Amino acid sequence: MAKKDTGIYRVTEVIGTSSNSWEDATRNAVKVAAQSLRDLRIAEITKLDVRSENGKVSQFRARVSLSFKYEA
Repeated sequence: MAKKDTGIYRVTEVIGTSSNSWEDATRNAVKVAAQSLRDLRIAEITKLDVRSENGKVSQFRARVSLSFKYEA
């Protein structure tokens, strides 16, 4: 019988930014979070928005919920 992957997972929310795209903003959020969070599992984009300046988009923002294995 195969061993099941069991455990407790925590979810935290981060916001990534990019001047290019929402995809880059998401990548930036995951990349930076991975530097301090271990064993990231799932990234869910929960909100997309932009910052505008002078009638033009100046920054893409992605709010991302990240789950990682919790170690007590």
